[in-house]
Amino acid sequence: MASDFRLKQQLPELTEQIVATYTPDDGINHLGHCPLPSYDAVINILADLKDVLYPGYRRKVGLHAGNIRYHVGGMIDQLHDALTTQIARALRHEDRVRNSHSDCESDIDFEAKGQAMAIETLQRIPQLREVLSTDVQAAFDGDPACQTTDEIVFCYPGFEAITVYRIAHVLLQLGVPFIPRMMTEWAHQTTGIDIHPGATVGHHFFIDHGTGVVIGETCEIGNRVKLYQGVTLGALSFPTDADGQLIRGTKRHPTIEDGVVVYANATILGGRTTIGHDSVIGSSVWITRSVSPFTTVTLEKPQLRVRGAAVDNSAQDHELNFQI
Repeated sequence: MASDFRLKQQLPELTEQIVATYTPDDGINHLGHCPLPSYDAVINILADLKDVLYPGYRRKVGLHAGNIRYHVGGMIDQLHDALTTQIARALRHEDRVRNSHSDCESDIDFEAKGQAMAIETLQRIPQLREVLSTDVQAAFDGDPACQTTDEIVFCYPGFEAITVYRIAHVLLQLGVPFIPRMMTEWAHQTTGIDIHPGATVGHHFFIDHGTGVVIGETCEIGNRVKLYQGVTLGALSFPTDADGQLIRGTKRHPTIEDGVVVYANATILGGRTTIGHDSVIGSSVWITRSVSPFTTVTLEKPQLRVRGAAVDNSAQDHELNFQI
């Protein structure tokens, strides 16, 4: 059945109606000659950084001692240019919004600032590799289903989310706006794990299974911490000022000290809440106050009602260790 070309005569009027909604204060358009960071470019930067962090695992294979220096040199040069451009765009946009500039009016050399931040980011790669290697080891040591560390780098969504978080956290520490959230939200939609780049996370960090984990902006996590799926480290409430506006920049999320294990679907809330070191938080608990070190927190044993089948009660409580 052929299209009715007479209906297409409505399209110019429809276009005018749509364009008329693009007002300066609508909050969902960005018109002008001052471009935002490119989403695709930022995700490509992540892919390039992971090629450098994990040589031989990602897009480029067949790397060896004879060609690795050439490969990494090319990637670093490419990353320098891409990071400089995207960071400069993010800085210019932040300046435009904060100072109400029109278009790109500013005396600041954002490209120079972007280049300095790009160089500093690349200088952090050795330290990133060092801490990420501890995250790989934590996953291998903490998951009996894992056969090799290669499996972690290739397959584990928790490790993917941690990798992106650690890159984004470096950028945030350097003062790069906007781009860190773009990175971690890409990881969020890819892995189902939401780690704000502002969170502070120690070494040997492991997220097992991972789906539904949420880690808030002001969360502080120590070393050798293990989380299971569905864990929320969130805010208890959102304080407001006299005008009812959210107060930003306060500590709203909990502190998890060294050696803590948090099992599936546990919820820990509040900036004053601290989980003491070497504690175990059981599945599905709801915690809004601090817990002393070496503490185990679990729900009371639930009562199940089963109809039409016998229940095997042979398993004793001491045989259960919450592992999944």
